Amino acid sequence: MDFKQWKWINESRAEITGNTITIDTPAKKDWFCSPIPDENGNLAAPAANAPFFYTEVKGDFVFRVKVEPKHQDVYDAATVMVIENERLWAKLAFEASDFGTTAVVCVVTNEVSDDANGCDVASDHMWLKICRVGNVFSTHYSLDGVHYHMVRFFRLPVKETVKVGLGAQAPLGNGGKRVFSDIKLEHKTVKNLRAGE
Repeated sequence: MDFKQWKWINESRAEITGNTITIDTPAKKDWFCSPIPDENGNLAAPAANAPFFYTEVKGDFVFRVKVEPKHQDVYDAATVMVIENERLWAKLAFEASDFGTTAVVCVVTNEVSDDANGCDVASDHMWLKICRVGNVFSTHYSLDGVHYHMVRFFRLPVKETVKVGLGAQAPLGNGGKRVFSDIKLEHKTVKNLRAGE
């Protein structure tokens, strides 16, 4: 993977060695648009301040990466993300949950975010994959980089070209290093979005 043309939103320190990127995650940084209004019925401004290292992708694609979040605090995560703007995006995360587990989590944001915990996984790493066909997406995880399981299937009304890349978050904690490797971006249309292939 050639990262020379990749860009940052919320740039952070990163070490790139071959096809491995280690991103330093600052404390108290996240991407989330709370769906809970205040006492006056107003929504909070989006949290969109965690590091995101990305490339722009036109049309259908498959994006896959091995992540090692080095979890320390609740909601620490390494993510793959698709972003159009602060209120229109999706992420698939390997996250330290608020239930004392590490879990696959998918957040879809269209004005506000939902927050859908998937299965708990007792591991220090996993592969994450996101596929696009038109404006329909699917997210998947794998423990071996070969056999993938679907997490979520959803529509996101984004433009033909979107930002696709790596997110590193620590919403409540002190931050840390998030390691991304085995990074692969394919410009192709999968035949079966639910299977991711």
